[in-house]
Amino acid sequence: MPVTGVETLVYGVNDIEECVTFFTDFGLTLHDRTEACARFRLDEGSHVELRHIDDPTLPETILQDTGVREVIWGVDTEESLEALVKGLETDRKVLHDNDGTVHFHSDDGLAFGLRVFTRKKVVYSPDPVNAPGHVNRLNVSRKWKTRARPKTINHVVFAVPDFVKSYRFFEERLGFRLTEYQLFCGIYLRCDGANDHHNLFFLDQNMAGAPGYPAFHHANFGVEDIDEMMVGANYMSRRGWTYGMLGTGRHRISSALFTYFRCPTGGEVEYGTDSDYIDDNYVPREWDALFGLQSWMGLLPDFLKNAEPEWHAKHITKGFPDHIRTKADLPEDGKIA
Repeated sequence: MPVTGVETLVYGVNDIEECVTFFTDFGLTLHDRTEACARFRLDEGSHVELRHIDDPTLPETILQDTGVREVIWGVDTEESLEALVKGLETDRKVLHDNDGTVHFHSDDGLAFGLRVFTRKKVVYSPDPVNAPGHVNRLNVSRKWKTRARPKTINHVVFAVPDFVKSYRFFEERLGFRLTEYQLFCGIYLRCDGANDHHNLFFLDQNMAGAPGYPAFHHANFGVEDIDEMMVGANYMSRRGWTYGMLGTGRHRISSALFTYFRCPTGGEVEYGTDSDYIDDNYVPREWDALFGLQSWMGLLPDFLKNAEPEWHAKHITKGFPDHIRTKADLPEDGKIA
C-alpha cells in the first residue's frame, strides 16, 4: 500500500502576503492565488498551500502556533488508497472530499490526508566533483547558478509529546518504515513507496530547539547540489531573511547537506541536498543525538561549541520500539554503552 511522499503541505499563517514573498524568494513557483489561499506548485507536482490561521477549512489539530496544519500524503493507486482508508475507518472518522482526498487524525491528534498522486519524474544533473588524483571534470567549469529552484518536498518535521506513539501509528497503520532513532530526541520514518532517507520526523517537543509543546518544526525542500543550496541561501540573506538555529552544514544522520531559514509561516524551511537514499534492505540505527545532528556546521551554535558528542551509532536489529531508552536508563556517568 505505497505512500509515496508529501503531496501537499497545508499551512495556517498570520500574513499570507508576507509568506508568499518568502516562498517566492525561496524559489517556489506561485501556481494560483485567491483571497483565501495561495498555492505553490513544485516540479514533481507537489504543493505548498497557504491559508490564514483562522481559516475554517483548516482541520482541528493538537499543534499550537502557525505552520503546517495538515500534510496530504500521496498514494500510488486508487486500490492502495481504498485499502488504507478501509483500515483507518475501523476506529476513526475519515472525511472524503469530492476530489478523492480523504482526511483523518492520527492517534496523537495530528491532521493528515491521503490522495492518489502521480509524482512527476525530476531529473537533476549535478556537476562532477574533482579531488586531487580523482579528476571527474577536466577543462570544464561548474554550472553558474543564480537562484535556487527546489523541485521536491523531501520531509516534514513535527514536535510532539510522545514520538513513540506518533511513530507507531505511521508504522502500523500507514506502512511507514523506521529509518533512525535519535536517542531521547526522536524517530525518523520513510514512506513505504519512497527511497528518501526520511519523509517524516517526530521530535520530542521538549528537546533543545523545540518549543516545549506540540508544533510544526520545519519542512525540507530538495535542490540539486551544494552550489544551488548556497546560491539560494545567499539570495535569501540578501532579501533580509534570517538563518535558522542550525544555519548551514551536513547532518551525520542521512548525510544530507542543509541550510535552514526562519519562516514567517512559523517554524523553519530547509534547503536539502546530497542525502542518503535507501530501501527496505537498510538497517535502522540508533544515534547519540548530538553525534547524529552534525558532521560539520558552518557556524556552531552555542550548545555545540563546548560539546564533544558521544561517538554512538549502532544498528537496531530487534526489539524496536521496546529498544527505546529514556534518560532514566542512563548510568550515573551519563555515558551510553
